[in-house]
Parts: sequence; C-alpha cells; structure tokens
Amino acid sequence: MTSAIKNNKLRSREASKQTKSGLTQAERTEISDQKMFDATVRLIVERGPENTRLTDVGIEAGYSRGLAGHRFGNKDKLFNFVVRKVADIWLEQLKDATEKATGLVAIEQAIEQHYQFCVEAPDYVYTFYTLWFESINTDSDLSTTIQSIHQRRFQDVVNWVLNDPTIEARAKRDADSIAGQFSAAVIGIVYYWLSNPEKLVETKRLHDGLATTMRCLIKRP
Repeated sequence: MTSAIKNNKLRSREASKQTKSGLTQAERTEISDQKMFDATVRLIVERGPENTRLTDVGIEAGYSRGLAGHRFGNKDKLFNFVVRKVADIWLEQLKDATEKATGLVAIEQAIEQHYQFCVEAPDYVYTFYTLWFESINTDSDLSTTIQSIHQRRFQDVVNWVLNDPTIEARAKRDADSIAGQFSAAVIGIVYYWLSNPEKLVETKRLHDGLATTMRCLIKRP
C-alpha cells in the first residue's frame, strides 16, 4: 500500500482512538474532520450522494446529528471537503511516484499509480468520481473544485511532455492533445471500473492500453 493511502488510514485509526481530554481545539477539529471524512465516504459508498444526509454523517462519525451541518453548512460544502481530501491523498501518491520524472516515464508511473489507487483505496476512488460525475452541469463550489483538479491533471501531462528533452518537437507541439487524450481515457476507464468493480483484470488491461496509446502518441514518427 502506498504511503499516502497508508498515512490517511493511520490518521483514521488514530482519530477513532482519540478522546477530547488534553487536546487543543485545532487537534479536536482535525480529528472530527477526519471522522466526518471517513463517515461521508462510507455513506456515499453505501447509499450514494443523494441519500447521504448531513445529520447521518454526524451520527456515523460518532458525534451529534447537527455537527456536520454546523461545520459545513450544506452537502455541497461537505462533498467539496471530501473531494479535496481525496485529491490531496491522490496527489501525494502521484508526487511520490513521479517526482523528478518527465515524459513517458512520468506518464506511465501516473497510469500505474492510478490503477493502484483503484485497487488499494476503491472507496476513495468511488466517492471521488461519483461526486465528479454528479457535479457535471451544476453551478457549485464542488463543480469548481473538480474542474480545478481536472485542469491540474491535464497540466501535469502537458508539463511532463514539454519538460522532457528526449521528446521530439512534434510531440511537444501536440502536448495539449496528448494531455486531453490521457485525461479523457482515465475518466472512461474509471467509468468502466465503477460499472464493473469486480473486473480488476480488465481494468488493468485498460490502464496498460492507455500506456501503450501514450507511447504511440509521443513516439510516432
């Protein structure tokens, strides 16, 4: 299991053990945020976003019915918090895998890590992309956050292509198209996986196929 996922699961265990005595307000807030994140993920996986209520999150997290509403105000802000937290865990994992890498090496590592994220943290992936797909065509903080995350993923690929001195100028001119193909393929692969969560072998083949596509796009004459 990657360090990013392991660290968050460790924080979850520590949060479940902590009591209020001897803790600062900041520490209590951090613990309650972690518990509500975990509770929201569980409820979305079990019930879906539409049937996940703020009152249920507070109770599932071990607090009062009103805590999530008091902390976040509405479901959009709660879901925005959850998406940001999953994105932070993913970006930490991606950074660890691709640090100092560029070009195809970075792209292939990113694809492999995305598959590993599906295997090692399926509830996080399910929650993130379910909220992503449901935010389409909505005018909300959540939609804005997801668009920003999507743009960050797109720009990472562009930068990996542009910053690799071994990649030809022709491919660098197509960097935006290559990044667009990468981003679209990842979303398609995740949609397949969400519809067929038991088909990990096929999901792995789709990830491998994306890596092959990236190699063809970047290295074609």
